[in-house]
Amino acid sequence: MKQYQDVGDPLDGADVVLVGLFSAKEKKYDVRLDELAALAKARGSRVVGRYVQRRGASDRWKQRPGGAARMSMPFSRRTLLTHGKIREIAEACRNADIDAAIFVNTLSHVQRTVLADVLGCLVFSGDDLTAHGRAG
Repeated sequence: MKQYQDVGDPLDGADVVLVGLFSAKEKKYDVRLDELAALAKARGSRVVGRYVQRRGASDRWKQRPGGAARMSMPFSRRTLLTHGKIREIAEACRNADIDAAIFVNTLSHVQRTVLADVLGCLVFSGDDLTAHGRAG
């Protein structure tokens, strides 16, 4: 782990990646990522990557209609995303010595714990950053 400028804020001086699970219906997901990046930068972080998982974008085999209808169900209850996407992000985090992953989506305590273990870095949600802004 890198040395942070402010011991009280683990995001100050941290290299972070942004991650989001978005519905195929949400066309302006990049705006939400930009807003999250601005919050991270305000906390002193450097955003070095963005990862997007789209849900309900297609149903290749047409066996089950409407992937978008299943949007409320995460790909994996433990990681929120597909296994392939988590592996991709974990590899990138290791290769770039990432300090934290910030998710656009709200995360449960179990998801945070599992993601931190798999990604090898601290895990936050956008809610954490907005709550800090209101408190500070």
